Amino acid sequence: MFILSVNGKEYSSESDKKLLSFLRDDLHLTGTKDGCSEGACGACTVIVDGKATRACVFTLSRLQGKKITTIEGLSQRERLVYSYCFAACGAVQCGFCIPGMVMSAKALLDVNTTPTREEVKKAIRGNICRCTGYVKIEDAILMAADYFRTGREVVFESGDASLGSSFARVDAVAKTLGEGIYTDDITLKGMCHAKAIRAAYPRARVLSIDKSEAEKDPRCVRVITAEDVPNNRHGHLKKDWPVLIATGELTHYVGDAICLVVAENRADLDELCAKVKITYDVLEGVYDVHTALKDEIRVHEGESNVMRSEHIVRGDARKALENSAHTVHCTFSTPHTEHAFMEPETAVATYSDGTVTLYTGGQSVYDELHEVTHILNLPEEKVHCISQLVGGGFGGKEDMSVQHHAALAAYITHRPVKVKLSRAESIMIHPKRHPMEMELTLGCDEKGFLTGLECTILADTGAYASLGGPVLQRACTHAAGPYDYQNIDITGIALYTNNVPSGAFRGFGVTQSCFATESAINILAEKVGMDPFEFRYQNALLPGDVMPNGQMASGDTAIKECLDALRPYYEKYPKAGIACALKNSGVGVGVPDTGRCILSVEKGIVHIRTSAACMGQGLATVVLQITAETTGLSPESLTVESPDTFRTPNSGTSTASRQTAFTGEATRRAAEKLSEALKDHTLSELEGMEFFGEFSYETDPITSTKPHPVSHLAYSYSAQLVDLDENGRVREVVAVCDSGRIINQLSAEGQIEGGVVMGLGYALTENFITENGYVKSKYGTLGLIRATDVPQIKVITVHGPEYGPAAYGAKGIGELCTIPTAPAVAHAYYRRDGIFRTSLPLEKTAYRK
Repeated sequence: MFILSVNGKEYSSESDKKLLSFLRDDLHLTGTKDGCSEGACGACTVIVDGKATRACVFTLSRLQGKKITTIEGLSQRERLVYSYCFAACGAVQCGFCIPGMVMSAKALLDVNTTPTREEVKKAIRGNICRCTGYVKIEDAILMAADYFRTGREVVFESGDASLGSSFARVDAVAKTLGEGIYTDDITLKGMCHAKAIRAAYPRARVLSIDKSEAEKDPRCVRVITAEDVPNNRHGHLKKDWPVLIATGELTHYVGDAICLVVAENRADLDELCAKVKITYDVLEGVYDVHTALKDEIRVHEGESNVMRSEHIVRGDARKALENSAHTVHCTFSTPHTEHAFMEPETAVATYSDGTVTLYTGGQSVYDELHEVTHILNLPEEKVHCISQLVGGGFGGKEDMSVQHHAALAAYITHRPVKVKLSRAESIMIHPKRHPMEMELTLGCDEKGFLTGLECTILADTGAYASLGGPVLQRACTHAAGPYDYQNIDITGIALYTNNVPSGAFRGFGVTQSCFATESAINILAEKVGMDPFEFRYQNALLPGDVMPNGQMASGDTAIKECLDALRPYYEKYPKAGIACALKNSGVGVGVPDTGRCILSVEKGIVHIRTSAACMGQGLATVVLQITAETTGLSPESLTVESPDTFRTPNSGTSTASRQTAFTGEATRRAAEKLSEALKDHTLSELEGMEFFGEFSYETDPITSTKPHPVSHLAYSYSAQLVDLDENGRVREVVAVCDSGRIINQLSAEGQIEGGVVMGLGYALTENFITENGYVKSKYGTLGLIRATDVPQIKVITVHGPEYGPAAYGAKGIGELCTIPTAPAVAHAYYRRDGIFRTSLPLEKTAYRK
């Protein structure tokens, strides 16, 4: 018997388990989050005898007689102060890390109410945040210190919800106090648990699956194999991904699921999985793009390793380069990158009266609906997908990871089933950022005006297609940068390998090609004898110019405004590195793209209903502010519903920096109808009425022969500066971003700060390591940047002469802000030591010797 005190009450346990499991599973104190169970992320931080402690590390036997405080044990005063300060400072995005941050803050402020920012950084060094860049979390802790020190009263006010204000996020308080519900926080009566047995080899033929020993065990509910799956293939754009690998089929990477073991208790899953005996014929695999190109070993039997190819041509690049006064020819490479979102993937499914209900935390409930109905061969009205809070995504929660397995297990067993990936499984299974090799030639005339670009991009798309085709396309279409020249010849090839699949990741291919092009520009400017800032400035697009892809630069184009705002800092830091970038808003290139919203009046409250996933970017707050702005209604009369395929219309995937523009505009259109109705009626008189808004934007396909095709609704622009200190560490980043009209200033700043920090990690510290298809990285060894490593970040927002056509002129910001950081860092090091670095993460820096 193990006895310990939790939040002032005494509890006992018969078994010596980890504190985290005891808190969440036994006491149902789910405010303490399970981010890694490896002692690396800090999401499970609690206070033990006054010290911040990771609950996943210690067993109960080591804590007997200790006093443990969880987020639920805060005093009323602490609850008010922390929730107010974290909301007011914009410290909450996906929110999964925040209860742990609060507990680390409490451990500090309980003994020091006058901390410096450096002391705050040290206090939260053990807590990783992947969204915010830590700046606003530090601001919130410093504000909380002031409240505790002075005894000031906390007053929650409605706040200004008008466009451009810093209205507090609608979910900030619940997330701060650990009261927001993520999928793993769900426990249902009679719920069992499932786990997939993964492939032992990256490429092998499954010869046999013997599940008899496992199924004899009374703890086992069922072992599900491929023969039990109505349709055994899934995939966003190409259904090449097996739900389960069948006997006789090939494995394609170590994350492949062979069978699904369902047990009464999660603690028994590993033992039961070990009882399933699988035999393989191990085969030689393909682990790099050059081997894949040879096509001698085919990853998918009977199919070329070339998953997708692109050839984008405008003008005559070869002739332009031959006639150029200066050219640069370089080859660049970028690695896999792990999303490292704070919340590992979890899904819960039930089956009742012929309907599967699926609780998830992905990037589109309708994507999940379409995948699950296909796999189970069910009509859409028989699958109900409901999103809980999403603990970060960054593109990594677009593919099926656990949703299909939970739905399948519930459908077959008629029991509620939870499927939860361990952090090690998550890292091994879900798609990463594409590694790319890029060979380019860039030219300019004697005055430094860009003339042409030839580029070949090889992308490792891994075992399955995922979103590798569109990612490759964006890498190609954005490779020329935000500059005024029209001769491009870009070839892109995405190749199957037996590595972890690659797919959507913040930046969507543009992070890779931007690193290459911006780095080459620095050498080209040097050849001309021009300052790299002035080189970019004279080539930067203006409204009315023809972009390299042929689209006319619209009136909201603001790359020169970005550079104008950056100029004073460039003059202040003469050795700083700079880079520019652009990023599309919307799927574009001829693919149908629609945002939708319903406003319904229910019991005097306007319900804002859209399926657009909010994974930390603050979309729920955006649509609330747009509704308030358009109708004049107070925020108290509005509520935003969670995505739900039975309640919310399909607003597309939270991807391609599209939701603020597309769903924001759909919301504005619905709100206009409501506003019109309110001219003649009170809100109570409109009870039961619904107002529907929809927004689509027609674009031209990539193959269009129009002189000036419209590829995307809009483009956002950024210019960034990176300054190093005397030790070669990043001292300051200045990030200037044009995302059109800002809906929420604090949220925009937080997105940019978080994007910059993610870009710094991409440039300097992060490295996802595989060897012959086997994943070698752990969460704690990914090189994620912690609060103590974050430099000063200055955020500046600008806009063009005009605003764009959607959502009051708003454009995407979530991806743009991370794209130019890595090339700006590389440029800063080049100006420091003269070493031209062509691969990421950068070598021979203060971060990587």
